[in-house]
Amino acid sequence: MKAKGESGKHLTTIPPYGYMKNPDNPNQWIIDEEAAEIVKKIFHLCLEGYGPAQIAKQLQTEKIVVPFIHWKQAGTINISKQIDNPYKWSPDTVSGILEKQEYIGDTVNFKTHKQSYKSKKKINNPKEKHMVFENTHEPIIDVDTWEKVQELRKNRRRSARTGKTNMFSGIAYCADCGEKLYYCTTKYFESRQDHFVCSTSRKKGVDVCGSHFIRAVILEQGVLEHLKLVIEFISLYEDTFREIMGLQHKAIIKKELSVKRKAITKAENRIKELDRLFTSIYEDKTNGVLTESRFKMLADQYEQEQAELKEKVKILSDEIDQQEQESNNVERFIAKVHKYFDLQELTPDVLNDLVKRVEVYAPEKINGRRTQFIDIYYDFVGLLPMKLLQSKMNTGIA
Repeated sequence: MKAKGESGKHLTTIPPYGYMKNPDNPNQWIIDEEAAEIVKKIFHLCLEGYGPAQIAKQLQTEKIVVPFIHWKQAGTINISKQIDNPYKWSPDTVSGILEKQEYIGDTVNFKTHKQSYKSKKKINNPKEKHMVFENTHEPIIDVDTWEKVQELRKNRRRSARTGKTNMFSGIAYCADCGEKLYYCTTKYFESRQDHFVCSTSRKKGVDVCGSHFIRAVILEQGVLEHLKLVIEFISLYEDTFREIMGLQHKAIIKKELSVKRKAITKAENRIKELDRLFTSIYEDKTNGVLTESRFKMLADQYEQEQAELKEKVKILSDEIDQQEQESNNVERFIAKVHKYFDLQELTPDVLNDLVKRVEVYAPEKINGRRTQFIDIYYDFVGLLPMKLLQSKMNTGIA
């Protein structure tokens, strides 16, 4: 089993819910279309702000059978065990689906182990002991969606006692202390009265932040307007947005990367040449052609040059990785924005797809009016230079 797992083959007897074994090749997983649609639905509901318990309840309401019953109906398993309610999904089952890396096309082996071959009890392995093999089967969920869901799972949102939730829970933070903002509501509140406050205001024994009270509806309106401005700018001036984000046109990027890769190749070839030269002078020293002092001088020079070249290779490699990552991130953000050119309403799905974090500052009086600033950190690109975007919009650049 160890050898099989290390070779990248699947170790599970039954593929994860959403997949089935290929009839022509039992070692290969193919998509089970019916179950895959449910998997997509679960991920989509999570992006919309639903927790595992809420998703489980929704699936039960829609009378979607649990994975065990689906496998029995499909003939994947032949077990006589009966379930009282075939539609009763548990939050743990939903959580397990949301955390499975297999849905992006990867095989993950050695997630569990047994103390002995005599034992049936499985013990979870830490993540560093997992072996991941990428792109081994067709994905059901795209990487961006999976990563976004993992982030949302880290910042789990609790419903208020009224059962109400807000899309900004787990995303809104205090700009001064960095703590989360609490969502406040009661059954007596109208939606316009729901609000957020800094969580430190409720903690004893800590320095309390000043009032960061902001109404949920105001926060939603502000973020929506911000989003609309960014989307409009990209729809009109996409190439300019790339330049503002510190990137040049793709042709220039490719040229820069090509120059750096050639420099790396040249440096690596020189490092190999220095290895050969070192071997040569060592043989000359051994044969009496070179004196000890001359050998030491040349060896020191070669070693110093090699060290400098290796450092140069490392710096260039890091620069290439960073430039490629920045370029890819900007392009990934632009691709996301393309989906929302007609955005009119801010939904949890849109917010979770585009925004990573919102920081709210304490209100202040400006010209006699209560004014409150917020910072919006977008997925892939972070905090955008809004003054620059607005100035470009106002000048009507082509």
